[in-house]
Amino acid sequence: MRVLLVYCHPVPESFNAAIRDRAIAALEEAGHTVDLLDLYAEGFDPVLSADERRAYHEPGANEAPVADHLARLKAADALIFVHPTWWYGPPAMLKGWLDRVWVPHATFEMPRPGKPIGRVLTNIRIVGAISTLGAPRWWWFFMGMPGRRMLLTGLSVLCAPGCKTFWLGLHEMDSAPLERRTRFLDTVAARLKRLA
Repeated sequence: MRVLLVYCHPVPESFNAAIRDRAIAALEEAGHTVDLLDLYAEGFDPVLSADERRAYHEPGANEAPVADHLARLKAADALIFVHPTWWYGPPAMLKGWLDRVWVPHATFEMPRPGKPIGRVLTNIRIVGAISTLGAPRWWWFFMGMPGRRMLLTGLSVLCAPGCKTFWLGLHEMDSAPLERRTRFLDTVAARLKRLA
């Protein structure tokens, strides 16, 4: 299976980098091919320009600025995000990637009267997210899990029918001792080794 792993964290030595590395190792050990898209390392510009917004609904024109990212999405069988959760959602860099890359016609069909949003990325059969969160689990549930819902529910309906989703979150990251962080890395590896 070809996995597009979208990684988003500005600090190279962060715990999220350890998650990324463990995820890649587990996926490759399980026989998957990993395409790492490191948004900060690649210098991705998350800002949707005025010209891009004007061309947002025009097939072709809306794809041109992000053609390479769209090609990587279209080549993937699975899409996995590794990122911190800040203010209940993904970092601005990752949200900007969604804004700029997930454009109509290339990734979904716009809804029409009597017809909901349409699937386009039917090649993607799995969407997963692995995140660190400062909030305790109960507070995250109380807040409605907006980041999880955006990435898993919001994107999976644009992918293959029956698209599988998964979420792995390390809560209270700021006070998590080494033992709990190590266990979380083991959980990540175990989940990704059985990706199917």
